[in-house]
Amino acid sequence: MATTDNDKLQYLLDRAAISDVQLRYATGVDMRDWPLYRSCFTDEIETDFTSAMGGEPRRLSADRWVETVRRTISGLAATQHMITNHVITIAGDEATCVAHVQARHHLPNENGASDQTMFGYYTNRFVRTADGWKIRACKLTVTWNTGNWHVFELARRGFDQSEGRKPSS
Repeated sequence: MATTDNDKLQYLLDRAAISDVQLRYATGVDMRDWPLYRSCFTDEIETDFTSAMGGEPRRLSADRWVETVRRTISGLAATQHMITNHVITIAGDEATCVAHVQARHHLPNENGASDQTMFGYYTNRFVRTADGWKIRACKLTVTWNTGNWHVFELARRGFDQSEGRKPSS
């Protein structure tokens, strides 16, 4: 079967749209634009951040995932997620994007270094929806990291206190 110019064009449009989702993901987190971040996901998603945070992969609502990320990230003074080198495989209405990530997390504190940086890659599975391409499964594989992991706990505690929550032990 010959590939038509329209097929080639659609492939390029799909690749651009999938890359745009990856960029909205990073921008949403770093700008604390939670509606933008939420727009990246299907209503139910699978997440696997076990290489960074331990635990088990999870299946949950995207709204719950966004709230979890919001409560973790919002207490940091700044973040910068650079997602590059998108390798995209498209098969009909499904796709996979493997992309390198450098995620920098900054929080001045009295308990060690102010920064923590993760290096690795995302393996995100996408599905084409009526609203465009969406992430239905997000996996982070950390290959190495530097800095103070304690900034995440400090950020979470500070954010909980700012919202009038009692810090968890």
